[in-house]
Amino acid sequence: MPRSPVRPRRGAAAALAAVALALPLAAAPAGAVAPVSAPAAAPSPSPSDSGVRELTPEVADQLDSAVRKVMDEADVPGVTVGIWTPDQGGYVRSFGVADKGDGRRMAPDLYTRIGSETKTFTVTALLQLVDQGKVSLDDPIAKYIGGVPNGDRISLRQLAGMRSGLYNYSDDPDFFKALTSDPQRSFTPRELLDYSFKHPVLFQPGKKFDYSNTNLILLGLVVEQRSGQQLGDYIQEHILDPAGMNRTSFPSGAQFPKPHPQGYTNQTADGKVEETAGWNPSWGWAAGAMVSTLDDLRVWAPTVATGELPDGRRMIDASTQRQRLVTPPTGVPGAGYGLGIFDVRGWIGHNGSLPGYESLTVYLPSARTTLVVLLNTDIDHDGQEPSTLFGEAITRIISPGHVFDLPAQPAAH
Repeated sequence: MPRSPVRPRRGAAAALAAVALALPLAAAPAGAVAPVSAPAAAPSPSPSDSGVRELTPEVADQLDSAVRKVMDEADVPGVTVGIWTPDQGGYVRSFGVADKGDGRRMAPDLYTRIGSETKTFTVTALLQLVDQGKVSLDDPIAKYIGGVPNGDRISLRQLAGMRSGLYNYSDDPDFFKALTSDPQRSFTPRELLDYSFKHPVLFQPGKKFDYSNTNLILLGLVVEQRSGQQLGDYIQEHILDPAGMNRTSFPSGAQFPKPHPQGYTNQTADGKVEETAGWNPSWGWAAGAMVSTLDDLRVWAPTVATGELPDGRRMIDASTQRQRLVTPPTGVPGAGYGLGIFDVRGWIGHNGSLPGYESLTVYLPSARTTLVVLLNTDIDHDGQEPSTLFGEAITRIISPGHVFDLPAQPAAH
């Protein structure tokens, strides 16, 4: 989520942050490493006309050093990075450990929790219902869900674009206490909304950008009501299956396919670091509960950014996709947020964070380049979340004209 879900984090900056930081991971082996493909005669590493450098051995070495430096400085146990540009080579490497207890290495094939990237799937489901004529983006949420503060004035479009003014339930102190006192607890969507609705609205609809997980819980309920399916079932049938993403899922509870890394967080009742692989992500539901893999997110990045499935069929009608990609300013320089998706200096996509895990999945249309970063901690470093540190460090090397450089916000407690 921007970092939220689960870092119950807020803000466009939250949902997307990325800050550069470089660091050395001593002489630790790089873990599972997939070969870097590059032309036999390494071309110039300077940026191409599209603004992205070819992934030559020289560039790969620079990336290795930058990733290790961020790991060392931010104390990240393990990270996997994937970069792909058609006809310019690819880079897939894992560094560090998946589990500090047994020393198991991080690897590119592990399942991981993707937090707020779930929002891109929930909003895609909503937009498909728009295409089917079952909802309109300008409908008030009160048409579908009762009891929402300002519900007769807040549109589905404003919910998807983080401009509703509704309080973010994951910022509520009682919610944080409930989550950290019993991380295996299962929350219902209505319970999550109750944490939000006891607070007054922050502003009138459409007046400003404010990242709120509450918005997505409401949209998930709309998808269920208008489709007649459970949200996870709808996403599976109408999004994941058509995209061929057979290693991505929307768990109904704490399910976590194996193999997966252990997660590490300090978002705990006493502030001490705990392992989180067994925590229940139901508290994120439509805003942050999903699980995926590097290869599936490689597929998702261009699919969600273009609205086109890998086989060429439309996932979202072109006119609806254009509305999705209208990304008004967020207040953070260079960053705009559309309908469940952001644009940071040309990189389109989302990031995610929840206790123990972070991810970043973005696509640069000008170069058709995909970047995916997956890591097994959400512990801030000097006020920055680690996924943003990797995002900035990597893009400074591969796309110096398009640096993913959002400042992070601290986790909401």
